[in-house]
Amino acid sequence: MNIPVIINKDILNEIYYLARNGFPNEICGWLRGDPTNGNITSIRPAINIYDKKNHPVVNDRTAETAYVISPEDVLELNNELDKTFPPLVIYHSHPNGKAYFSETDRVVATDPWGEGPNYPVQQLVIGVNKEEIVESKLFSWNSKQKDFIEISKYKGARI
Repeated sequence: MNIPVIINKDILNEIYYLARNGFPNEICGWLRGDPTNGNITSIRPAINIYDKKNHPVVNDRTAETAYVISPEDVLELNNELDKTFPPLVIYHSHPNGKAYFSETDRVVATDPWGEGPNYPVQQLVIGVNKEEIVESKLFSWNSKQKDFIEISKYKGARI
């Protein structure tokens, strides 16, 4: 998806509440919206089933520092791609308070050949710590750079 998505304050606060309630673990899910104008219309939380044995890249972490979307959720994500309001953003939190797209995030979100994203979506990372939501940042695939680049930044909240 090349157009920036529009995440209104209510949707953003709902994601922030999910991140706060999931803390200290990473939370994950996706945002559905109108692909013609980028307006986000709903949130679909997913289950983080991270376990050392099921992460495609790292096996030395915990659910506090990694996430794996459950197979049932991944199946639903795939099934929704052709809907009227498909997934436009995959989101996850970083319980260290930093909203950055890590190297692990890049590897997991990119196809095995490094040629593009696994899904035609943008990526939202929420930085949460034990006091607050620090900030969140939206990343989109840049085909020239063959990488995800930051395209939007959102203020945090005391939640």
